Amino acid sequence: MSATPRRLAVLVDGTPMEAKEALAFWERFSTWMEEHRGDLAGFATQEGFLSVHPGVDGDRPVLRASKSAAQQPYAPVARSGGSPARHSGPPGPDRRNANPQDLRGKPRK
Repeated sequence: MSATPRRLAVLVDGTPMEAKEALAFWERFSTWMEEHRGDLAGFATQEGFLSVHPGVDGDRPVLRASKSAAQQPYAPVARSGGSPARHSGPPGPDRRNANPQDLRGKPRK
């Protein structure tokens, strides 16, 4: 796991899980996702929940487990904050032809 263990959080239907239990839950989640890439529903079922959704709360990674909310497909985690223009602005410059040499080191014609 890349995050500091004490920063990891688990919320069960909005209620924070005790830190030691949350760390163990995160470890099981990480192991499951390495073996079953993207299978959130399978992990939720294994843990006795209807759904589990990863997210970020401020700068803290959080797993939101629920016994009543439906499982949604796996998607990139949305972070709060940041620049909306970075994600919704015009595309960056086209740099495909910026290098006058091709990959073999020969000048382009």
